[in-house]
Amino acid sequence: METAHSTQSQGLGTLPSDPFRGLLADAVRFWEPRRLVYNLVLASVVVIWLVATWPHFRVTFTLSSLLLLAVLALLANVCYCAAYFLDIHMQRSSFGAVWRRRRWVLWLLGTLLAIVLANYWIVDEIYPFVR
Repeated sequence: METAHSTQSQGLGTLPSDPFRGLLADAVRFWEPRRLVYNLVLASVVVIWLVATWPHFRVTFTLSSLLLLAVLALLANVCYCAAYFLDIHMQRSSFGAVWRRRRWVLWLLGTLLAIVLANYWIVDEIYPFVR
């Protein structure tokens, strides 16, 4: 016999509560369409470096370097996911309404930081080894 106020314990396999799901859905609707632009911008940085310095990079353009490039792209997307933690936290704060209108600033700053890091990585870690 069940009581009117029975509670179920939430295990590891259960879904988060409805308010959290709503916040997560809102974050996904904002961040995922912009992930494509983020990836295109970072790919453009790499292509510009390759085209601008092609004679130097031609000898190192191998299958293993393409694998490394794929790993770096995966890491860039993992870093992109860090925005979800801040976004969900800010949505839950008292600044939630303002945050939803201004979170594009976080996207812009994060993308600019990714461009700087990509350029640094190419100049400092990859380009010196190219002969």
